[in-house]
Amino acid sequence: MLLFLRPAGVLRSSRNAAVGSLLLLLLSFGLSLAWPKTALAQTKTPADFGYRHLQMRYRRDTVDLLVLSKRGEETQRKPVLLFVQGSLPSPLIKYDERGPYGVFPFETAPFLAAYHLLIISKPGVPLVAETKTLTPRFEYLDPKTGQVPAAYCQRNYLEYYVARDAAVLRYLARQPWVEARNITAIGHSEGSHVVARLARHPGPLRRVVYLSGSPLGRMLTLISETRMAADSAGAEDYFTYWREVMASPRQNDCRGDSHLLTASLSSTQTPLDDFRHSKIPVFVGYGTRDRSALLNDYMRLEMIRAGQTNLTFRAYPELEHNFFGFTDGQLDQQKWNWDRVARDFFAWMRAN
Repeated sequence: MLLFLRPAGVLRSSRNAAVGSLLLLLLSFGLSLAWPKTALAQTKTPADFGYRHLQMRYRRDTVDLLVLSKRGEETQRKPVLLFVQGSLPSPLIKYDERGPYGVFPFETAPFLAAYHLLIISKPGVPLVAETKTLTPRFEYLDPKTGQVPAAYCQRNYLEYYVARDAAVLRYLARQPWVEARNITAIGHSEGSHVVARLARHPGPLRRVVYLSGSPLGRMLTLISETRMAADSAGAEDYFTYWREVMASPRQNDCRGDSHLLTASLSSTQTPLDDFRHSKIPVFVGYGTRDRSALLNDYMRLEMIRAGQTNLTFRAYPELEHNFFGFTDGQLDQQKWNWDRVARDFFAWMRAN
């Protein structure tokens, strides 16, 4: 499911970079859709929206980072929260005639006095774009080909993101404005797979926040969701697709979700396996009406069975994958609960 909202208070300039409750959430298991558009030249920069733009090298790639800090305290040494995106090749900063959407899915102002907030751009995707140059799902497509950028699809799989983000963590630990012993990574949906693997090999990472994840892999989540919808034919289609993936797990033709991506998110080393080998503190949050809720409950049972106490579980009753609530049994996009979830995991971070 793809959901996106404009916040109640829209970010207008660098003077109020922390304004707004939630801006945009692009977290989906769906296939990427081709939607040719003519891209306009990028005339705005992250600084226009109150973000610092940092770059580092990883292998032969240039990695773009955005940092949001309290104004005037950009160089002050503080703990860092690294937000790991979900799926889709979307620019981090999107704007239209009414102003920009934001980058983080929770109100940032309450936390900037204590933390620097950081996010990494998708490979091959510009940092800033007008929404009218993007698809309806806010995907960026190469204006020459009408397809996702080659640099993106070639790198869009779990192992690349884990290795790249591990290099980012090492880079951050060397920065004078970073409290190197107090770095947290948070991942939601597809991003949860990345932070689970980072928790297994943490390096300078002190703790992890794992939200709305698929602890037994993406494919089982998709199949279980289909089963709950009483769609037996759809479930059988997923099994057929999985056989195709396993027949050529390295296939990557840049047409939607590649076999390489699917295999990497449903490998034998699942987030559950990663957490079994993790020693750092982990916050696991999920809505009880999320498609993976039962699987997260299973992981909780397994951690209790193993006597593993470094994971803290928080189930949010009657919330779905993106932490929306329901009214009269129907999804209610006015019941947005990311701020509530953020208060919980920030409080947990302070205690751990």
